[in-house]
Amino acid sequence: MMTETENLVLEHLRLMRDQLSTMNERQLEIIQRLGNLEVQVANLSVRVDRIDIRLDRVEKRLGLIEA
Repeated sequence: MMTETENLVLEHLRLMRDQLSTMNERQLEIIQRLGNLEVQVANLSVRVDRIDIRLDRVEKRLGLIEA
């Protein structure tokens, strides 16, 4: 009876270890993807800033706003 209980506990521990390993791998993937998203958002922010500057120049040239 004791051996069966030990085997059952070991089996559960192995399953838990495997699940934890899978979760860790998934977490690393999510962190990596989040980092990529942060870079993309930063790039978009720079592009929007540049568009804003260009729009200001166009409005000044057309006399839509005061220089």
